[in-house]
Amino acid sequence: MRALTYSHYGEPHVLSLSDDVPVPKVGPGCVLVKVHRAAVNPVDWKLMAGGLDRLLDVVFPVVPGWDVSGEVAALGPDVPEFEVGDRVASYARKDVVHGGTFAEYVAVPATSVAHVPDGVGFDEAAALPLTGLTALRCVETLGITAQDTVLIHAASGGVGYIASQLAVATGATVIGTASPRHHDKLRAIGVTPVAHGEGLTERIREVAPDGVSAVVDLVGGVLGTTLAVLVGGGRHVSIADPGVEEHGGHWIWVRPDGPRLAHLLDLAARGSLRVDVDRTFPLEDGAEALESSRSGAAQGKVVVTVAD
Repeated sequence: MRALTYSHYGEPHVLSLSDDVPVPKVGPGCVLVKVHRAAVNPVDWKLMAGGLDRLLDVVFPVVPGWDVSGEVAALGPDVPEFEVGDRVASYARKDVVHGGTFAEYVAVPATSVAHVPDGVGFDEAAALPLTGLTALRCVETLGITAQDTVLIHAASGGVGYIASQLAVATGATVIGTASPRHHDKLRAIGVTPVAHGEGLTERIREVAPDGVSAVVDLVGGVLGTTLAVLVGGGRHVSIADPGVEEHGGHWIWVRPDGPRLAHLLDLAARGSLRVDVDRTFPLEDGAEALESSRSGAAQGKVVVTVAD
């Protein structure tokens, strides 16, 4: 099968397109997905650079990618919940970094797979798994309710945009940090935007003089601001700074979860959740797709088209 691979750590240019990568085997409880779309996440180029080598075993050559949408091509033994031809999506992270989603086929545990409902396209379905599940985990961990005032650092990013919508849906008051060019985007979903950078703590206090009761940190390096504006007994989580655990917070590392992904896809199908896709690239331009994410040029999710 065709797949993008890299044989050693490096920047996106180390990727090469191969035509002879073996189709993955489909073990018990697994689904073989014919990939239509794979989405880019920052973790993809961080993994490629060796940034998570201390956490995850890697077997080279690696096919990158953890997000996928497509259709079921084959089933392993004992997978009654899916049929060949079903439209599906998955956060396809595995214990070993090797067989990812930037390929024509990927094998995924059935527990990580969700049906894609009518009304949700493959682009949107591929862009949602990692960011959506991370956002949902943050909101659930904090137990956000209508009584909360929530601060979301990096609210216009991939995870932040979803987390903002989920928090607003609870009835909470939501404040989001972002560069000024994204402020209208946040206002459109009911978030009060605040420019990040120097003076951030003071700007947050201007819109929340009594402080905030919950904080979602999606960028890192903002723990001082979080603690300065968080009320006594407030809750905070971070996906970027494990140091929050020393201050009563939770460090989030999202898990693959088919049922929760199905919930998010249902919200998208009903128009209750927007997924922001910025650009799409063909598989052969996968290195450019990852560089678009790494450079910060993308203003939404980047999606790789593998098949139509």
